[in-house]
Amino acid sequence: MPPSDKTGETRAQLAVIGAGPGGYTAAFRAADLGMQVVLIERYAALGGVCLNVGCIPSKALLQVAGVITEAARARPIGLDFAAPAIDLQQIRQWKHGIVSKLTAGLAGLANKRKVDIIRGTARFTSPHTLEVKHDNAARTVRFEQAVIATGSAAVEIPGFPHGHGRVMDSTDALELDDIPGHLLVVGGGIIGLEMATVYHALGSRISVVEMLDGLMAGADPDLVKPLFKRISSQYENIWLNTRVAEMKASGDGISAAFDGDGGAPPKMNFDKALVSVGRAPNGGQLNAEAAGIALTERGFIEVDEQQRTCAAHIFAIGDLVGQPMLAHKAAHQGKVAAEVAAGLKSGFDARAVPSVAYTDPEVAWVGLTEAEAEQKGIRYGKGAFPWAASGRALIQHHGDGITKFLFDSETGRLIGAGITGSHAGDLINEAALAIEMNADAEDIGRTIHAHPTVAETLGLAAEIYEGVITDLYAPKKKR
Repeated sequence: MPPSDKTGETRAQLAVIGAGPGGYTAAFRAADLGMQVVLIERYAALGGVCLNVGCIPSKALLQVAGVITEAARARPIGLDFAAPAIDLQQIRQWKHGIVSKLTAGLAGLANKRKVDIIRGTARFTSPHTLEVKHDNAARTVRFEQAVIATGSAAVEIPGFPHGHGRVMDSTDALELDDIPGHLLVVGGGIIGLEMATVYHALGSRISVVEMLDGLMAGADPDLVKPLFKRISSQYENIWLNTRVAEMKASGDGISAAFDGDGGAPPKMNFDKALVSVGRAPNGGQLNAEAAGIALTERGFIEVDEQQRTCAAHIFAIGDLVGQPMLAHKAAHQGKVAAEVAAGLKSGFDARAVPSVAYTDPEVAWVGLTEAEAEQKGIRYGKGAFPWAASGRALIQHHGDGITKFLFDSETGRLIGAGITGSHAGDLINEAALAIEMNADAEDIGRTIHAHPTVAETLGLAAEIYEGVITDLYAPKKKR
């Protein structure tokens, strides 16, 4: 336990607020560096949104969806499986079991490192003190340095019947209470489309409504195209350039009214709705001004490359400091903050942070997109290999996939990559490493990739850019 003075204050060299991937990483790294650490978490289990109600449970349900989908895809090759008998209670228990195993593991790691865990909600009362409330009781934590890792929360649309059993956010959807006959997904981003993948596989009819003119904002349209083509043939409706003007809940279902030119009817009824229109930082709950920390208009906290806020002894990481709101980014920032707090020279200087949509097919990208390169005025060349020419991809029913590289026209270095297809989220990491290592097309193309694998499409995409590919016919590159 951390020391307490005669006033009952808990004292710590480093107080970490929030035990998600960024927070527990910061706490564990700081403890490994010899610091005395307090980790404050409002929920019963460590792991934050990602582990408890986000990344891990959603991927568990996507695994269930994948098994169902793969069984259906086996029919053309002569394997005809009966329709699955879906036991929702067993699926939920299996999902909760995975989460419980991982959270127990984190608790064990905290114990081994002698990181003290305090349950409760924290708010600053001064630049060096926090008030932590739990079950109507409060305690004071006095710290030398602190890391803020309180993450983000799902955005709610004013006027929508939130809290009603028929209107879900992503956390509600992961509980898998039932399989609605017709599910309206409000928001065509990664989270909404992943949950649409799950519920479609389990038997729901899906309608997606998106205000923008395309799905999955942030990804290049050519990467999203194979996904859009596939789900267009599977889902009841995909309405782009359309917004939900009104939503009313009743005991029978949801009535939604639409505005826009995406072809949606004026009104339609659904069994349930999933509202997934983004996330907002939790900075406003911290009373940060008491510590001398200013928030932006959107609730973010500005930091330098060492993750320091305007109060030099307080760091902020993860969703709180801006996009991309990804667990793996938060974890790396957590290590930086802990190392700087311990007196080491460290900084967050990632050139590439991968983004992955675990849809069917998966969509992944890293580094610059084409849109970003054009906005920045960077001249680039492109090498794209179609998975229709990959034997392994065809075997896996993903011949519509693509692997794309962007190379800086002046330096020849890889600056961006995108992959759509089976296990794109696993494959994109080679591209991330290549960007970090300043690899060029020849480096990647001359790296021997195992055959037959989908991973070899990365080498082949580089060969297309170089104009040396033999697996396809492509015009030779002028040198």
